[in-house]
Amino acid sequence: MLRFATAGESHGEALVATLSGLPAGLDVDLEFINRELWRRQQGYGRGGRMRIERDQAHILSGVRHGKTIGSPIALLIANNDWKNWEEILPVEAGDPAKHKPVTSPRPGHADLAGALKYNLPEARYVLERSSARETAARVAAGAIAKQLLAALGIEVLSHVIQVGKTRLARLAEWPELVALAAKDEVLLGCVDAEAEQLMKAEVDVVLRTGDTVGGVFEVIAHNVPPGLGTHVNWDERLDTRLAAAVMSLQAVKAVEIGDGVVAASTPGSMIHDEIGYDRAAGGFTGFTRASNHAGGIEGGTSNGCDIIVRGYLKPISTLRRPLGSVDFASREPVKAAYERSDVCVVPAAGVAAEAMVAIAIATAALEKFGGDSIVELRRNFDGYCEQLRKY
Repeated sequence: MLRFATAGESHGEALVATLSGLPAGLDVDLEFINRELWRRQQGYGRGGRMRIERDQAHILSGVRHGKTIGSPIALLIANNDWKNWEEILPVEAGDPAKHKPVTSPRPGHADLAGALKYNLPEARYVLERSSARETAARVAAGAIAKQLLAALGIEVLSHVIQVGKTRLARLAEWPELVALAAKDEVLLGCVDAEAEQLMKAEVDVVLRTGDTVGGVFEVIAHNVPPGLGTHVNWDERLDTRLAAAVMSLQAVKAVEIGDGVVAASTPGSMIHDEIGYDRAAGGFTGFTRASNHAGGIEGGTSNGCDIIVRGYLKPISTLRRPLGSVDFASREPVKAAYERSDVCVVPAAGVAAEAMVAIAIATAALEKFGGDSIVELRRNFDGYCEQLRKY
């Protein structure tokens, strides 16, 4: 069983991720992990915090001489901004006069619901943990899950298909995503340069007006064999796990597998992927598909096509021109609190979603193929692929 957890606050000393259940002997590339963390920080419309932080992962346990050793992995990502918050958010009692309370909850944020849940007089502690800064720890853990999947020939990448009202009008090809991920400059993470400029114009509008803008990212898992997940139990379905994994990301309000939204209003004869057979096609089996509207999953199980997951991201809740709120103490109408924030995070959310998708698929792969070492896992995987080739 692959398990992971994160800890840490937005302005705390560090973020921590733990990842257990990995087989021993997996090569771990720290440069790759740090590259993934860098990708998460990029994109037009990011806020001032990204100019402060230079996220780097420090592996504390579970990896020795560049390989996993079968024990839990612990990763630490230091917050450079901590030096400005040590006296504001100390572990000890500290000086209450130096505390920075969040006295008016932000509409759309966790502030009010969290304060009510935990019986807090204001929302500072809610903000600190609910912040999407936490996704840096997820990306670090997901980067290791990606390396496990790569040992099986599986890759996971994302791209942006919509910012505001501007949407990419075509399907992206896998080589385009590979080229996009290799770029050293990231604008809005779109594979089409013309569409990306139109997306940038959407961000420019909200930058001028003190607003924020959301969008849609698409994560594609490439070269996934058929048979991950199952139809037999609701919580073991691969689409269940993927939907939960992506929905768990801050600001994601809807998740789509394949063309699920369009499918709801399309006749079955036009939306189901017709099956053919061509042994020379070069897939895991000789079975082929004329399309991939299902997004690589049928009946909760991967079917051998690329897995396609989309996340619909609401606009960031922190506005430079705040919406109306209520003061926690007086209950009088006020403007919502403002904390330094981004105006568009769709590309970064896509990278975080890659991590979550990689973890979900790696979990399913480990459940199916097992193995306490990477050699055993690979042997089991290769045996299954040989079984598939008989179809």
